[in-house]
Amino acid sequence: MRLILLGPPGAGKGTQASGIINKYNIPHISTGDIFRKNIKEGTDLGKQAKEYMDKGLLVPDELVVGLVKNRLTENDTENGFLLDGFPRTVAQAEALDTELKNLGWSLDNVINIKVSKDELVERAVGRRICKDCGATYHIKFNPPTIPGKCDVCGGELYQRDDDNEETVTKRIEVYENQTSPLIEYYNKQSVLLNIDGAQNIDKVFDDIVDALGSKK
Repeated sequence: MRLILLGPPGAGKGTQASGIINKYNIPHISTGDIFRKNIKEGTDLGKQAKEYMDKGLLVPDELVVGLVKNRLTENDTENGFLLDGFPRTVAQAEALDTELKNLGWSLDNVINIKVSKDELVERAVGRRICKDCGATYHIKFNPPTIPGKCDVCGGELYQRDDDNEETVTKRIEVYENQTSPLIEYYNKQSVLLNIDGAQNIDKVFDDIVDALGSKK
């Protein structure tokens, strides 16, 4: 099962990714993790990527593709993989298609978790995090027993600086502008699976499994 996971910030991709990799016994491949691993190990590609990142610049497509390609050829991808955070542009998607073709592979599906902008803003603005243990809550969907106090350790809950309506709205708009051509690209390939991410977490996962099963 060779999959890509798409979805805006706050759509619950992390939760669904955990369920997918466990059910299908495939590795979760995140570009952020790949960067950190290569930089830590001091690989040539890692050193090149770090130069751009240290300057606050975007890592060029050819470097990102090279790093992803190396990761895809590791032993744990025999049963497939779940790509998260890549590709982000049509150019990256085309490069990925080329690399997969060279490996004799093809994508099975692209899972697109859809959540409305209003819902995403409400999720983010209501999020609260424990200063001590990092447990997360939501003032509406998952409130603590005692307002402002963590149920786990009793620590103080806080709101992240970037969890405000203006910043969250901007993040979502950037994502939508960046990925809308990508979604159309995969839709034309008939591999796109649109999933309603506004539902209960378990229902979202069940819908993903059902959609993947129907596409086999």
